[in-house]
Amino acid sequence: MIPAMPATASTARQASVSALRFGRVAAMGAVAALILFAGVWGSWGTAQHVMLTKGRERGTVRVAQCVGEVCAGPFRPASAGALPRARVEIEESVAVRAGTTYDVVLKPGTGEAVRSGPAGILFAWVPLGGALLLASVVVAGGMRLVRPAWVLGLAGAGLLTAAFVALQ
Repeated sequence: MIPAMPATASTARQASVSALRFGRVAAMGAVAALILFAGVWGSWGTAQHVMLTKGRERGTVRVAQCVGEVCAGPFRPASAGALPRARVEIEESVAVRAGTTYDVVLKPGTGEAVRSGPAGILFAWVPLGGALLLASVVVAGGMRLVRPAWVLGLAGAGLLTAAFVALQ
């Protein structure tokens, strides 16, 4: 039987460096996961209405006026069971202009409308696109995983670019 050798300073140092490296990767992985979760959470509030339209009131709204951060106009139904309304509100953004007609879905139980169709879906997921870009920086810098960081960054940039093009 070979007697156990006492730990030398170099093996103890290697162990502590490995533990620190693991801690850094674990912490940055948790931060990146939290950023991505927040992006999905921020997007889902609107995306659920745009993507899961079965049973919801669908139609068009012609934006008549914009005051503050809200635009409003009359709603014309396009789905069975939807009722015409004299006024529904849609959030003013770069994607909404007065005098233009948009396909919308009404949030249940409210007079609040969100854009539907491909442009509405992409616009709803814009917070996730930003989260993907931010997470790519954390993955590249904190975890030193360059290829996955490029994938995250390009996916985020692609989503934001597609939303920008679709809304024009």
